[in-house]
Amino acid sequence: MMTNKEKATAFSNGEFEKTYHFISDNAAWTVVEENRFAGKQAIIDHCEQVGNYFKSVETDFKTLHVIEEGNKVVVNGTAEFLRENKRVAFVSACDIYEFNNNNEIQYITSYCIESK
Repeated sequence: MMTNKEKATAFSNGEFEKTYHFISDNAAWTVVEENRFAGKQAIIDHCEQVGNYFKSVETDFKTLHVIEEGNKVVVNGTAEFLRENKRVAFVSACDIYEFNNNNEIQYITSYCIESK
């Protein structure tokens, strides 16, 4: 059984499939200033699209901090995306997870800042 910290860290590091079982049916994921996904299926559909992108590039995720308090977990770190050894993108991110009483992901709020 995964801990909430492990679930949050896996999701933040793009290991989405590991977390699907732990997403609440009526979960919501807000990517601040970009998008909002309502419901487990909408979240999974988006994860599949993002996962396909991750397969098209080399990814280097670095987790800097994982902080847990009560039913909340915060993960921050960076992601570098390379293609043919050239940087395609570099993102600094912070994800805030709120878990329900069944230890399912209920809300995700993501802040993603792409370097210029």
